[in-house]
Amino acid sequence: MFKSQVQQTLHMPEKAGAVEYPLMEDFYTIQGEGAHTGRPAYFIRTAGCDVNCWWCDVKESWEEGAHPSESVENIVSRARQSGAEFAVITGGEPLLHDLDALTFQLKKAGLQTHIETSGSSPLSGYLDWITLSPKRFKEPLDEIFPCVDELKVVVLTSKDLEWAEKNAERCPENTQLLLQPEWEKEGAVELIIDYVKANPQWGISLQTHKFMGVR
Repeated sequence: MFKSQVQQTLHMPEKAGAVEYPLMEDFYTIQGEGAHTGRPAYFIRTAGCDVNCWWCDVKESWEEGAHPSESVENIVSRARQSGAEFAVITGGEPLLHDLDALTFQLKKAGLQTHIETSGSSPLSGYLDWITLSPKRFKEPLDEIFPCVDELKVVVLTSKDLEWAEKNAERCPENTQLLLQPEWEKEGAVELIIDYVKANPQWGISLQTHKFMGVR
């Protein structure tokens, strides 16, 4: 199912391959967190971010102009050659860019499309899976909530648990609910464990790629 498109077939013109995106990096790896943990995935990290989480692992992705533009044709060619069946579009904040052309060509090449977003910019793209990671200091737009497959909230303090519940109330009933401790915040894991035991509709997401030593 395409989350942000009414049509169920691909109709984008062939010139979509010539569209360019500011690209920090793209690489074949293992998804390290969230509902698809452990799944081989081709990561496409666009440049540019207007959210700027202070705990972000990839602050170098924030400045769009610091990274070259890359054509959809080249990005998709590398994704296809990797052998991946699953593409994760992340950032930065990927929804700063219109993702229709990129996701159109990825799906045409046979890859499932997944986005990880704060939801703070308009939704675009032919997307199979939407992970919303909302931030208290730049709230998601209303339009994304009906489309969310996975709600993944980074937790530092009890205020983030309140924020998680506020967002969960706006998601579809079948949305997978996950709490993820901020990597370097002491006590966050214990806080989440206690909360999930008392609220079993939530699960826990860990950044396993850091344990495994992969990007």
